[in-house]
Amino acid sequence: MRQKLHGHKSFVLWFTGLSGSGKSTIASEVEKMLYKRKHSTMLLDGDNVRHGLNRDLTFSKEARTENIRRIGEVAKLFVESGSIVLVAAISPIAADRDAVRSLFTREEFVEVYIDCNLIECEKRDPKGLYRKVREGLITNFTGISDPYEAPVSPEIIVKTDLLEVNESAEHIIQYLIANQYIS
Repeated sequence: MRQKLHGHKSFVLWFTGLSGSGKSTIASEVEKMLYKRKHSTMLLDGDNVRHGLNRDLTFSKEARTENIRRIGEVAKLFVESGSIVLVAAISPIAADRDAVRSLFTREEFVEVYIDCNLIECEKRDPKGLYRKVREGLITNFTGISDPYEAPVSPEIIVKTDLLEVNESAEHIIQYLIANQYIS
């Protein structure tokens, strides 16, 4: 009913990748492209959610799992409302991503692996986090001292160390068209 009202399917694009890989930048660009196509969207950026809804959580293993669970539950509510949800969150543990995936039907969850090598992520370092890790100011950092479990079979892989932002976003849009998520 809500999908009919919005004129398109509702689903989640779950962007996962290392810090600095381009998740938020590309998710934002995809959202702009979807908006131009008159699609209802909601972007849930992991950093923004952590500052609000999840500000009570630490960065312990259990808290990181809870962070992803909560983001998944919020995404589910927006999908039920008929929106296309874009989630940009490191979500480093495969089991946590699988738990979120299980909240949705097969057609409602599209995992987007933002694949960028660690050297390039560290060069970009938009938040200065890698520098702080190297200075010993941050411990338990994903990709360096904590694991990042890359997706084994994501629906979409975007190599952001090879593609520009617009090319990356267009790659995702083309997947959505080819697989009849959008027209």
